[in-house]
Amino acid sequence: MITSNQIRAARAMLRWSGKDLAEKTGLGFSTLMRLESLEGVPGTHSKTLEAIEKAFEKAGIEFIGTPESGAGVRWRLR
Repeated sequence: MITSNQIRAARAMLRWSGKDLAEKTGLGFSTLMRLESLEGVPGTHSKTLEAIEKAFEKAGIEFIGTPESGAGVRWRLR
């Protein structure tokens, strides 16, 4: 599972606005902003987090670590 900090970091790396992420995931802007404002793994449906993760991965982001230890993001190595 990805964390709110990872969502914010991935969006910053890509220089995506909240609106950009909403368009890429098909999720509502206000939903995404709420998820980003939480701490740790956001309490939402796993399908929602999967949609966010897939959009970032498609754009070249890799999620590393675990929510308990070293959660982060980096550019996917090719």
